[in-house]
Amino acid sequence: MTINPLLISLRTNLGVALTSSFLRRPNRVFIVDDRRAYRGKELLVAGMHLADIVEQRSSSPRVGLLIPTSGVMGAACYGVWLAGRTAVPLNYLLDEPTLNYIVEDSGCDLIIASRQLVQHIGFVPKCKRVIYLEDLNFRKAPSPRAPKATAPSDLAVVLYTSGTSGKPKGVMLSHRNLLSNAMQMHEHIGVRSDDVFLGVLPQFHSFGLTGLTIVPMLFGCKVVYSARFMPKKIIELMREHRPSIYLAIPSMYNALLTVKAAGPEDVESLRLIISGGEPLPSDVRERFMEKFGKPIVEGYGLTETAPVTHVLLPEEDRAGTVGRPVPRLEQVVVDPVSERVLPCNTDGELRMRGPNIMQGYLGLEQESAAAFDAQGFFKTGDMAQIDDKGFLKITGRIKEMMIVGGENVFPREIEEVLNAHPSVHDSGVIGQMDPMRGEVPIAFVEASEDATPDPDELIRWCREKLPGYKVPRRIVVIEALPRNATGKIMRRLLKPELEKLEA
Repeated sequence: MTINPLLISLRTNLGVALTSSFLRRPNRVFIVDDRRAYRGKELLVAGMHLADIVEQRSSSPRVGLLIPTSGVMGAACYGVWLAGRTAVPLNYLLDEPTLNYIVEDSGCDLIIASRQLVQHIGFVPKCKRVIYLEDLNFRKAPSPRAPKATAPSDLAVVLYTSGTSGKPKGVMLSHRNLLSNAMQMHEHIGVRSDDVFLGVLPQFHSFGLTGLTIVPMLFGCKVVYSARFMPKKIIELMREHRPSIYLAIPSMYNALLTVKAAGPEDVESLRLIISGGEPLPSDVRERFMEKFGKPIVEGYGLTETAPVTHVLLPEEDRAGTVGRPVPRLEQVVVDPVSERVLPCNTDGELRMRGPNIMQGYLGLEQESAAAFDAQGFFKTGDMAQIDDKGFLKITGRIKEMMIVGGENVFPREIEEVLNAHPSVHDSGVIGQMDPMRGEVPIAFVEASEDATPDPDELIRWCREKLPGYKVPRRIVVIEALPRNATGKIMRRLLKPELEKLEA
C-alpha cells in the first residue's frame, strides 16, 4: 500500500499511524529480539496496556523509559503515544548523576523500567514513580481505546544529547518531525515491506529510535534486535534471519572484521549496509569491502534532525561523502562569521531546513533560538563541503577546528592518517596553544590488539602523508580514548589528559 507522505507527516500522529499499521498486519512479525517475536496484534495489546498504566500513574506530559533494546521498548513508545504523552528514552549507559539530571530536567514523574536492566546498571534514577515491566500482566485484555487526539506539532519524544560539550540537552522532536523523517528514509533508501532490518543500536539513540523502531513498525518490515553487540552473534543473526538492511556505527563494523569465520556468504542478503553516528574511517570501509565483498555506505544526521538527513546509496560512486539530502530537506554551506552562502567544494558550516528539524531544546529558549539562523536553517556546527551534484562531505566540527599558522586544520583528517597505521586502533587529535603557530595538533592513540605504537614512527608516518603543519607536534599512547555512551570519542576530555602530561 502506498502511503501519502503529506498525509503521514502533516495530518496525523505516531499513535494513529502505528495503530493503523498494526491493525492492517495483525499476524505479521514486526520485531524479533533476544527473547521472543512480536506480531502486530501483540504490539497493539502491549501498547494499550502501557497506555493504561501511563494514564493511571502519571500526571506529567513526559514519561521516562528505561528499557534495553527490545520489542517491548517499541511497545512502550507506542503506549506512551497512545496516551497522548511524550516519551523520554533514558540512556542506561550513563552514570547515576547524569540520569538523575535528565529525569529532573525532563519533568518525568513516572519511569517505566526493566528490573533486569536496573539490576545490571546497579541503580534506578530518582523519580516519583518507577514501574517495572516484569510486574505487569500483559495477558489480560486491556481497555479498548483509540489514540489520543494529539496534534502533529505536539512533542513525541525528548531525546537527550550525549553531552560531548557539557550537560545533556533535551532535543524536542514532534510527531511531524519523526513521521517526516520516517517518510524521508522510506523514499530515499526505498524501504519495502519485505525488508528485514538488523541492528544493535540502542533505542535511546535517535538513529536506533527512527531507523530501527519507527520505520519498521510504520512500514510493516521486520526488525531483528540484539540488546548487546557481540560480533560473532551479529554474524549468527545474519545467517539465521537473512537481513536486507544493517545499521551500525563505525566501531561495530571494525569489530565485525575480527570474526575470522565470517565472509561474503554471511552478508549476501544485505542490500544496504549503513554506517552512521560518526565518520567512517576509510581503512574500515576498505577492509570491510575486501573481507565481505559489499560496500558500507555512510549516512549522516543529528539528534536535532530526527536524525537521518543523508545516506549515500550503493550505486553512487562518491565514497568519502555521506550522499545527497533526503527528500524535502534543504542544505547550504555558509561562512559561519559572515553567514554568506559559499560556492561548491568550499569548507563552511552546514545548515539545514526541513520538516524533520527539531522544535528546540527543552527549557532552553536562548539556546533554541541560537540554533537557527534568520532564514530558519538549523546550524549544525559541522564543517562541510557540498559538490556540484549535491553530495555532502563532512570535514569536522567548528569548535574542534585548529588554526595552525593561519591554516584551518580539522582533527579528522589527521586521525584518518593515524588510524591507517597497523599499530593504531583509534585516535583523537586536539589543538594545543603555541606561541609561534597559534595552535599545534597533539594526537592521542589507542593501540591495536597485540601492538605497541611508537610515537616517533607515527610522526614519520604522518610526515609522509600530510603537509608539515598538519603533522602532530606530539603523539601520546593512551590505554583507552574517552568515549561517550554511544562510543563517540570525546575530544574535549583529552584536554585534561594533556594538562596532566604537561604538569
